[in-house]
Amino acid sequence: MPTRINTRRRSHPDTPDTAAAFRTLVTLPPGIQHDTVRERIVEAWLPMADRLAGRFRNRGESTEDLRQVAALGLVKAVDRYDPGRGNAFESYAVPTITGEIKRHFRDHMWTLHVPRRVQELRNRVRVAGQELAQTLPGRRPTVAELAAHACLSEEDVRAGLEALESFSALSLDAELPGGGGDGWALGDVLGSADPALDVVVDREAVKPRLAALPEREREILYLRFFGDMTQSRIAEEFGISQMHVSRLISRCCRRIREQVLEDAA
Repeated sequence: MPTRINTRRRSHPDTPDTAAAFRTLVTLPPGIQHDTVRERIVEAWLPMADRLAGRFRNRGESTEDLRQVAALGLVKAVDRYDPGRGNAFESYAVPTITGEIKRHFRDHMWTLHVPRRVQELRNRVRVAGQELAQTLPGRRPTVAELAAHACLSEEDVRAGLEALESFSALSLDAELPGGGGDGWALGDVLGSADPALDVVVDREAVKPRLAALPEREREILYLRFFGDMTQSRIAEEFGISQMHVSRLISRCCRRIREQVLEDAA
C-alpha cells in the first residue's frame, strides 16, 4: 500500500506533515518503494525550499539556479534526517537548505578569493547596515555604529565593508568613475613594471668607472649607447676609422666590466 503524505499544514502554508512518511522511510530497505516514499517527501517540501531560495534573490544569481541549489539542500536534509531524534523535520531542513545556498554563494559567486571569515563579516556588516538604515534616515551609519550594532570590532567592520566591494570584479575596460565620457578605462591608469628597474644597480655600478674614462672614449660610448649613433657615424664625427671605433668600444666595455666585477668581489 503506497505511503500517503498528510496535507495538513503546520507552522507555515508550505510545510506539510510528513512525520508518518519519514517513519515509514526509515523502515524500508533500499529499493523502489524506498525511493518512491523519498521522492514524495521531497516533492511535498519543495514549496518550502523555493521560499527559502527566494530570500536570496537579487544578489547576482538567477532565481532558477537558487531554486535548484535549495532543492539539492532539501534532498540532503531528507537523506540525513533521523525522525528518531524527536525534532521536527522543518527545524532540521531550514538550516540545511539555507547553508547549502550560502555555500553556493561562497564557492561560486565571488570573483575574488575572500576568506570565509571575511565573507561572514561582510554578511554581518551588510545586515547591520540594513537594520540601522531604518533608524538613521538621511545618512549612512558610521563604522562605530555598525560595530556596536553587529557586536564587532571596528577593525572587523572595516574588513567587512571592504569585502562588500569584492563580491564582483570591475572590468579593466570599465570607464573610470567621473571620467566624463573621455574614453579613459581602468586599464589605462594601472601601473606596470618598469624594465629600467632591472638595470638600476648596473647603471650605478658603472657610473664611477665611466667617469674615469678619457674624455674621447667616454663621448664615444655616450654617442653609441645613449645617442643611438652607428659606429660609422661616430667614425666620421671623430675623423677615425670605423674599425678603430669598434676596438675602442670593445676595449672600454671590457675594462669597465672587469673593474665592476672586481669591485663586487
